[in-house]
Amino acid sequence: MQVTVIIVNYNSNDFLERCVEGLLAQTFKDFRAVIVDNGSEDCSIEKLGTLPDSFEVIRNGENLGFARANNLAAQQSQSEWIATLNPDAIPEPDWLQQLVAATRRHPRAVMFGSTQISGRSPSVLDGTGDVYHAYGVAWRANIDRPVASVPAKGETFGPCAAATLYRREEFLTAGGFDEHFYCYCEDIDLAFRLRLQGHWCVQIPCAVVRHFGSAITGKRSDFTMYYSTRNRYWTFIKNMPGPLLVPILPFHLVIHAAFILRALMNGYGRAVLRATRDMLMGIQPILDARRTIQKSRRISASAVAAMLTWFPLKLLTRGADTRPAAD
Repeated sequence: MQVTVIIVNYNSNDFLERCVEGLLAQTFKDFRAVIVDNGSEDCSIEKLGTLPDSFEVIRNGENLGFARANNLAAQQSQSEWIATLNPDAIPEPDWLQQLVAATRRHPRAVMFGSTQISGRSPSVLDGTGDVYHAYGVAWRANIDRPVASVPAKGETFGPCAAATLYRREEFLTAGGFDEHFYCYCEDIDLAFRLRLQGHWCVQIPCAVVRHFGSAITGKRSDFTMYYSTRNRYWTFIKNMPGPLLVPILPFHLVIHAAFILRALMNGYGRAVLRATRDMLMGIQPILDARRTIQKSRRISASAVAAMLTWFPLKLLTRGADTRPAAD
C-alpha cells in the first residue's frame, strides 16, 4: 500500500460522509483510509454505513486531539506515504493521483501541499500552503483570494495539514505532530522541524480539495483562539535557532501584544489571555524539546533565515511566499 489517508473525526456531522465519498471516487486506488474517531457523539461514523475493506475505523473513547490521533494512525500504518485529510475537506477525484505523481517529480521533498478552495464560496481560495514569517506568525497563503490567483507549483515553508502528503519515515523520525499542541499549529511546528533537518515542501496547484475551514471548531471560537495562540508561541520558542531568536524576540512580543489588544477589542480577549498564561505555565516540555531540536539541527541559522518570510507587507496582507521548485 503506497498511501495511508488519515482522517481525524470529531462530531463532523455530514462533512465526514462527503469526505469519504470523495475518497471513494479517487482515480488513484493504491491507498488505505483510516478514520480515527475521537469520541464523537453525533453518529457521524454510523452514517457511513458499510465501508470497503480498504477503510478502517479506529474509535477512541475520548477526544485525544488532532495531533495524537494522527500520530497513532501514522505509527500503525505500513505505507511509504501518509496523507492527512480533514473531515471537512472534500477531495477532487484526482487529488491523490496529483500528489503521488508529484513525489516522483520531486524525490527530495517529504511534504506536499494541496490547493484548498473554499467549500462555502467556490470562487475563492481557502489556502495555498503555509507561510512562516520571521516574527513568529504563520498563515495559510491566499486565503479568501480569487481561485485564479493560485500560484504555480513551487516550494513553500510547509503544507496545511487539512490536506497534505508526508513521507511516513520522515514524519515519524521527526516525532510526528507535537501532542502537547493538541490542536492547531501542529502542522507549522512539524514543517519547521522537518525544514531544520534539511527537508522541504512542494505545493501542488492541481491537487485540489474543497475545504470548509473551521466548520467543526468555529473560526473565532474560544477553542480556536486559545489553541492557535498558545501553540503559535510554542512553535516559535521550540524551533527558531538561537542566533535568530534573540534579535527577533522583541518583534515577536510586539506582534503578540497587538494580537492581544485586537482580541480584547473583538470580544475574545479572555481566551487569548488564558492561552498566554498557559503557554508560560506549560513551557518546560517545550524548552526540553527545543534543546533536542536545536542540537540535532542540520542546517545553519543563515539557511533558516533564508527559508523564512521577512517582508512586513507579506505579514499585513497574508500573501503567498512560493519559490521555484524544479522537477
